[in-house]
Amino acid sequence: MPSPATVAAVDLGASSGRVVVGRVGSGTLELTEVHRFPNRPLRLPSGLHWDVTGLYRGVLDGLRAAAAHAPGSVGIDAWAVDYGLLDRSGALLGLPFHYRDERTAEVAPRVVADIGAEALYARNGLQFQPFNTVFQLAAARATPQFGAADVLLLVPDLLAYWLTGSRGAEITNASTTGLLDVTALEWSGELTSAVGVPASLLPALVRPGTRLGPLLPEAAAETGLADTVVTAVASHDTASAVAGVPARTERFGYISCGTWSLAGLELPGPVVTEEARAANFTNELGVDGTTRFLRNIMGLWLVQESLRTWGLGADALPGLLAEAARAAPFAALIDAGDARFLAPGDMPARIAEALRESGQPVPKGRGAVLRCVLESLALAHRDTLRRAAELAGRELEVVHLVGGGARNELLCQWTADALGVPVVAGPAEATAVGNIIVQARAAGVADDLASLRALVHDTQDLRTYTPAASTTPWDTAAARLGLR
Repeated sequence: MPSPATVAAVDLGASSGRVVVGRVGSGTLELTEVHRFPNRPLRLPSGLHWDVTGLYRGVLDGLRAAAAHAPGSVGIDAWAVDYGLLDRSGALLGLPFHYRDERTAEVAPRVVADIGAEALYARNGLQFQPFNTVFQLAAARATPQFGAADVLLLVPDLLAYWLTGSRGAEITNASTTGLLDVTALEWSGELTSAVGVPASLLPALVRPGTRLGPLLPEAAAETGLADTVVTAVASHDTASAVAGVPARTERFGYISCGTWSLAGLELPGPVVTEEARAANFTNELGVDGTTRFLRNIMGLWLVQESLRTWGLGADALPGLLAEAARAAPFAALIDAGDARFLAPGDMPARIAEALRESGQPVPKGRGAVLRCVLESLALAHRDTLRRAAELAGRELEVVHLVGGGARNELLCQWTADALGVPVVAGPAEATAVGNIIVQARAAGVADDLASLRALVHDTQDLRTYTPAASTTPWDTAAARLGLR
């Protein structure tokens, strides 16, 4: 490899943001977290919003901390679908809505009925999620902000605009909006027209690795990064996480496991068959024109909201996991994709409600509730990956579980046991890793993603979970839920 590159990754998640400095070179991939800040949604009379200006302040503070490492580039990744609207002067027209806001609940089915579920899927390849941008825009059409809007910028693109003045739509995140033609890889005039979105509202598409520009003078003065450029990365955090998967074979599945579990395959192109639509799989773009053929599973949100309801912090989790390991196996199981679990609220009560409705006993004790959640997630991982492999005609040799869930030993082992294939856990910081290696490649450190994935494999902390000798107990449990 050429001389090492030092870059800064801005990685924004649903509950916190952080800035991580990465140093990439021959045999070297070092990460240093220099700043972390909270991401607290705001409940206003108009609905649930993101405090995006507070996030931008956190980004500036983090880049100021990163300045001591002299990064040559900055890349930004964040969650998908949410956006800000700018007027002609570039001013933000109100705080972006949070994807968990309920204003699209009734709008989304109407849009699907108007366009047709089959026609919509054939064009954008997305699983039905009521919070997809296309449905958010349909809900916003009658608002004053929509009428005054000159351009729409997804959250990472909005922050990049504030840093550089460059307007664009990074394509991995654009592919989650429901407005991108997943085959032609361009905005769909047919879809924008169908939902009443002016084509002029959508900015030009940008590929990962594109240089967006230097920092604006005010951003440079705030951060001390006078000679640093902003580089487009795979700005959808799952796309960055998948880029950071330490795969050594093409026949791998992945689970990007955090607040959500995003489970699927990396493919050379989309699968937009009627069978894939009926199974509710999505086709989102990855680095180098790949397709992330996946399905959203509720993920560790179920655990996070349960802890919050119980008034416990993350420090209580190890003790609860020990209790879960001792609880009776397969005593109660839920559908981890049930929409009732989407909104914030009393998660244990919702789990109990779902179990009563299905005639199952409600777990007694918090450890038993946690076992119910983790076994249900492992079954959802199994079902999703088996269905994906079947729909894509792809053999599954190994599963890479990356993100914060890689630290959850029970979930990793039970996922391996349920699937009957090895699970390689890590890196836990896959999103930052993917962000960093795309920037490093743009800086000339490597020519291809495969060599950088090999570097991830050789330098990061990984653990392999070998499956149990038999999947029979999981086969029986899956049958109870009607899963593969």
